[in-house]
Amino acid sequence: MTTITPDLAHSGGVPVSAGDNYLTHGRGIASWIFTLDHKRIGVMYLVSVLSAFFLGGIFAMVIRTQLINPNGAIFTDQAHFRYYNEMFTLHGAVMIFLVLIPGIPGALGNFVLPIMLGAKDVAFPRLNLGSYYLYVSGALLAILAIVVGGVETGWTFYTPYSVTTDVDKLGLGKHAVEFMVFGVFLLGFSSIFTGMNFIVTMHKLRPPGMTWFRMPLFLWAIYATSIIQVLATPVLGITLLLLIAERTLKVGIFNPAYGGDPVLFQHFFWFYSHPAVYIMILPAMGIMSEVIATFSRKHIFGYKFIALSSIAIAIIGFLVWGHHMFPNGQSTMLATIFSFLTMAVAIPSAIKVWNWLATMYRGSIDLKTPMCYAMGFLFLFAIGGLTGVFLGTLSVDVHLHDTYFVVAHFHYVMFGGTMMGFLAGIHYWWPKITGKMYNETLGRIGCVLVFIGFNLTFFPQFIRARTACRGVMPRTCRSFIRITS
Repeated sequence: MTTITPDLAHSGGVPVSAGDNYLTHGRGIASWIFTLDHKRIGVMYLVSVLSAFFLGGIFAMVIRTQLINPNGAIFTDQAHFRYYNEMFTLHGAVMIFLVLIPGIPGALGNFVLPIMLGAKDVAFPRLNLGSYYLYVSGALLAILAIVVGGVETGWTFYTPYSVTTDVDKLGLGKHAVEFMVFGVFLLGFSSIFTGMNFIVTMHKLRPPGMTWFRMPLFLWAIYATSIIQVLATPVLGITLLLLIAERTLKVGIFNPAYGGDPVLFQHFFWFYSHPAVYIMILPAMGIMSEVIATFSRKHIFGYKFIALSSIAIAIIGFLVWGHHMFPNGQSTMLATIFSFLTMAVAIPSAIKVWNWLATMYRGSIDLKTPMCYAMGFLFLFAIGGLTGVFLGTLSVDVHLHDTYFVVAHFHYVMFGGTMMGFLAGIHYWWPKITGKMYNETLGRIGCVLVFIGFNLTFFPQFIRARTACRGVMPRTCRSFIRITS
């Protein structure tokens, strides 16, 4: 017997048959471009993020290939070395602003959040669609500015690079940095709109009886992430507008040539960018809570501790930005405070890890593809977190700052944490998203290849730190060498 399910939100008041679904209801490009369905918007985010991930991977391959030879394997002429800087900027900007930050909230969050709440849609469907188009517009503007304009500032836009880069290529003039920065500004607005939408949705559209401590842990992670997005992203937006004003109006804000202070830019940038680390990793942690509980066939251990630790990470994350600037001349007292707070933020992260392990203990573990990615997450994130302790220690960070150690640590947290969680989530919700099941054998093979390839790429970079350590901090570094060996 055919049942009729009313779906007045997206069907124009016409009942939808049970055989219909969000993919088949409404055909043609226009039905996707103007859709207000959170599922379709989530799918569009997913396609866009995976496309950006492919581009970011290509740029990464160019970077690693160039570094095979000390004199450069691709760009061998001194005059062409700036192309390497452009590839470096492209890789960083694409992976951070187009993949890691919007990936899980924009794609998986949009799709499953209303479903988990039992709501028809997010609170503001039109704002949701607008945030997606802001994402696309900012992404296209930023990429074109780098490729066509020749931006080589690095993804951090550090001064003096961002105030002295004046490459004139293909008629864009000397304003490529402004276009690039404005593109990221639009991406920031997209992030703010998404976060605000999710916060209102969880406050106003929870069904009767679903109290805060009955919400799925993925929603707690998205909620904490949204708080950071709404509170921290405006700081980045203001900073980027000040950078545009400085380059356009020649006023002294960050440029020492005009009487500005480059360290001020660092404070503004990292006040956003360190909480942005938790914008990336918190949603992945939420996915871990769902996946591990499901494939351990147990209720999550310590539900309230995991939920509240997400909020604790969001709060403490606002207070630790100064550990990125230990060598920049800030006072010893201030650096000591930042070092202490950096250690403190590890506590709620450790609470999550131990609760996940306790959930797995004596569980009936089923090593399906999502669980394989979850196991990889636990291993890689543990290495990223433990190596972060060294960088959070003032005396060690001074010597490891701007070395391959930082590059390896960053990737173990960002890819080993965020992307492994993202891939786990894609496989976990793939049947719900597409109505089809992926090939389990191929999924496991893919997980193993990703895990091995990642470790072969980045773990040797920790070992390179030995040379920097020896003769400088022998006792501390000797303990690190024992751990990493």
